[in-house]
Amino acid sequence: MKRTLWILLVVTVLLSFVLTACGGAATTEAPPEETEPPVVETQEPPPPDEPMEPTEAPEEPTAEPEEPTEEPVSGEPIKIGASLPITGGFAINGEKHRDGYQLCVDLINEKGGLLGRPVELIVSDNQSDVDTSLAQVERFLNVDNVDLIFGTFSSRLTFPMSSALEQAGMVHPIPSGAALRIYMRGYQTPFYFQQKAAEYVGQSPINMIKELVPEGEQPTTAALVYADDFFAGSIANGLLGGDVEVEGEDDVVSLAPGLIADAGMELVYEEMWPEEGFSDWITLANSIKESGAEFVFGLTASPDEAIQLARAMQTVEYQPKGVYLSQGSQQEFADALGETANGVTIHAAWHPAVQWEGLLAGEPYTNQDFQDDFREKFGREGDEDEAIPFALCQGIEQAVRATESTDNAEIIAWLKARTADDPVKTIIGDRYWDERGLPIDADFVMVQWQDGELAFVYPVGEFPGTSDLVWPKPEW
Repeated sequence: MKRTLWILLVVTVLLSFVLTACGGAATTEAPPEETEPPVVETQEPPPPDEPMEPTEAPEEPTAEPEEPTEEPVSGEPIKIGASLPITGGFAINGEKHRDGYQLCVDLINEKGGLLGRPVELIVSDNQSDVDTSLAQVERFLNVDNVDLIFGTFSSRLTFPMSSALEQAGMVHPIPSGAALRIYMRGYQTPFYFQQKAAEYVGQSPINMIKELVPEGEQPTTAALVYADDFFAGSIANGLLGGDVEVEGEDDVVSLAPGLIADAGMELVYEEMWPEEGFSDWITLANSIKESGAEFVFGLTASPDEAIQLARAMQTVEYQPKGVYLSQGSQQEFADALGETANGVTIHAAWHPAVQWEGLLAGEPYTNQDFQDDFREKFGREGDEDEAIPFALCQGIEQAVRATESTDNAEIIAWLKARTADDPVKTIIGDRYWDERGLPIDADFVMVQWQDGELAFVYPVGEFPGTSDLVWPKPEW
């Protein structure tokens, strides 16, 4: 019995020493200080069962202290959702839109974030599909709980998305959704960041011809071929002089007599090809050639279709005076076609030679700044499909900074209050909007492929850096 009591006494004393030692380590060793807060994503802490190694006191610095640097922002991020066509028929444009958004967000974070918080961009691939894009918007709102949503590419995807965001009361900045129908429903949330609705795009190549081509050399006949697509069909409607109406709405916009008739051209051929799966490009090109049209309006839904159409016209040795395509300003177009791209004209929202000046983080930010930063980040030259979403991001950043809020109602009110004297300032020009959400006093530029370079040819005299229009188009 005495032996048992003695053993219990010894064990009790030993346990008390162990507990005292453990308690001393937990109360005397300070945790290591956080030296660099995360920019966007919070790093995971070490597992709780891993003991912390004791650290020695830091030595006194012997060298001259370094200049203070701006610490990365930390805290709860401002979340921005973007449903983009990274794959599918609009993949070229969708990938470029993603890169434009990402560059802008990265620069905002490098400059101290927004409202003292980092900005996080959440991109989802909608696969160029309407239903997928709508499901992703719902997830942004109800699962990711984003603060803002940036628009997608194409009118076909934008039209239904605009209804979802209007119902949710979310500001809807649109980079590439030009069809007039999007803006005819009395919605308060859309703001288009390019220059004009699609129905009026055809005025740009026509103005270029009227002002730059001698009267005796201007085309008198035209062919109009286009995809069964929201965007392409809307441009065609403006050229043909049709009506624009939205199911369930009373307003009807008449575009009669049409831009082609206004220009004094005779329409000698018209054809629309199916929205998806069209492959009979050679037959289409032969039909255009047989019409004898001196000028071609080719309205495609994607750069891939523009490549196919141009290649087919070359194959059948069709030699018009001029060709305008609604897509084709991307480097991929010139890379795929080589010399076949020579002389093709395209309308553009942006060109590197047009030195618009915007704002970013409250400071001037020019078109040249964008080109330098894009080249440094991606190792290649940017084009308009990256500049447009970058400009949109600039505009929304200015709205958040001005309102000191991510409250969408306040942002919408601020954007609606912009004027010619107090616009949003971007690298694709100043922006203020009418009651529909369409820009006021904004015009496209015209560009032309010339020996592998995308030359800025129109308007002349407003900006430096224009090149002479090559007319007629070099023969294929």
